[in-house]
Amino acid sequence: MGTKVNVALVYGGKSGEHEVSLQTAFAVMGEFDYDKYAITPFYITKQGEWRVGGKLGSKPQNVEELRLAAGASGAGFPLAPLFAGLAPSGAAAAGTMAIDVIFPLLHGTFGEDGTIQGLFEMANLPYVGAGVLASAVGMDKVTMKKVFAQEGLPQCVFRYFNRTQWEKDAAFFVMECEVALGYPCFVKPANLGSSVGISKARNREELMAAVDYAFKYDRKVIVEEFVDAREIEVAVLGNDEPKASVPGEVIASNEFYDYKAKYVDGKSVMQIPAELSEEIAETVRDMAIRAFLSIDGSGLSRVDFFMRKSDGQLFINEVNTLPGFTPFSMYPLMWKETGMPYRDLLDKLIELALRRHGEKQKINFGASEA
Repeated sequence: MGTKVNVALVYGGKSGEHEVSLQTAFAVMGEFDYDKYAITPFYITKQGEWRVGGKLGSKPQNVEELRLAAGASGAGFPLAPLFAGLAPSGAAAAGTMAIDVIFPLLHGTFGEDGTIQGLFEMANLPYVGAGVLASAVGMDKVTMKKVFAQEGLPQCVFRYFNRTQWEKDAAFFVMECEVALGYPCFVKPANLGSSVGISKARNREELMAAVDYAFKYDRKVIVEEFVDAREIEVAVLGNDEPKASVPGEVIASNEFYDYKAKYVDGKSVMQIPAELSEEIAETVRDMAIRAFLSIDGSGLSRVDFFMRKSDGQLFINEVNTLPGFTPFSMYPLMWKETGMPYRDLLDKLIELALRRHGEKQKINFGASEA
């Protein structure tokens, strides 16, 4: 490894959260210590084209710079360089690009769901964040909830179905949702984040429309009961021995914390730390770590909870294995309040990635020894 750590930032992607990824990448690039790191941007277009830019000497001036126009020098890279053209700095040969660690800043499908993590694993390159298993489980809300149930974490009532099942017998699933959940209820794509594709249904007509809308983003849909609750979040950081931040609370500017409230108007209130008793704050931090470990998390995750207003009951909502780092994002703000500023957080994430990769190199993937 040279004087600087060579970091590849990968962002964009074939996902409904493409624009969110760009905002995250812009924010992260603005916070890196360029005296310590050599940053190479990798942009994935909405069509799946990979583009690579030159090493950055300073932060970009605007988000549009991150799109790395096609036809520019070094643009239009296929996937092959990740296998043949990239290499750890100490092993980089002529014609390869030295990379010490990859920092994926991709949200949603093809980025946060284990697919690109598998690509990095095949290339044997260190990368920030959750591995293949944790990413896949954390992206699929249905599988995630099944794991949480096994862990004994309390959850809201939910039902789910895929497109084939819905088209075959929509009336049955409507009836099941009405009996088990009632109205209002929330309809979500099973594999997406940033509140993309989510609707609140108040009656049968709205439920039918919400399901059709959610199917635009995924082949599987989950429907959850409405709980009149406070939205509590906790940031988790670490590998095998993770730590939890102070809890934060989101007070949405809209009826619920949807895409607009998260990324557009900036009017949602973030109370950090959340106004909770010491006992409840400790309970929610413990539940966040349990959830993180239950999916075999590593690096970072933001764990979201509902706290029912009527009786204070806590319900785990979901784990986000690659939470946003935009100016409106809770994850870095909660760690800042806990005592770890943004730049130190980036340093820690890279350290964790390198440490995990080093541990994996101890594994014998060859034939078993006699």
